[in-house]
Amino acid sequence: MLTYILALAVGALVLAADQYTKYFIMNNFELGQGTDFIKGLIDIVYIHNKGGAWGILQGHTWGLLAMTVVIMLVCIALLFKWGTKNKLVFWSMSLILFGGVGNLIDRIFRDGNVVDFLHFEFWPDFPVFNIADCAIVIGVALLMTYFVIDTIRDLKAKSSTSPVKIPEDEENN
Repeated sequence: MLTYILALAVGALVLAADQYTKYFIMNNFELGQGTDFIKGLIDIVYIHNKGGAWGILQGHTWGLLAMTVVIMLVCIALLFKWGTKNKLVFWSMSLILFGGVGNLIDRIFRDGNVVDFLHFEFWPDFPVFNIADCAIVIGVALLMTYFVIDTIRDLKAKSSTSPVKIPEDEENN
């Protein structure tokens, strides 16, 4: 039970950190302005993203809002179906949901714009992102890890319960 409470608390802290950092960036930087954060690693670059991940679907705010709501409903369904049975799924869904809420708040209250500000200095073509995006990526990675572990577990269970077949060549010896 403690693990579930901790996952929700971490999710809430991620959401609070996401909204606080976006507020801080908007009030201390001009749009397009940047600065070194960790030299050679991460820059702060204040931008607005009207699209989804990697800027796809630019300007389709209503479609992105609808897609976000659908994804969040799927996450809630997965949370009820598997989340209480598996801590990894619960953590995954919590991070995805709280990250999704962070970006959803932006789309609703910031004229369809998501505030992005983190940029890898060493990878100039990588998109600028925010804390909510990090939570979503970590949540998806955890969910993929769960599915890989679960698939391996199922394969091992099936292989240990299947009868051993003797090749025809050996039967005749």
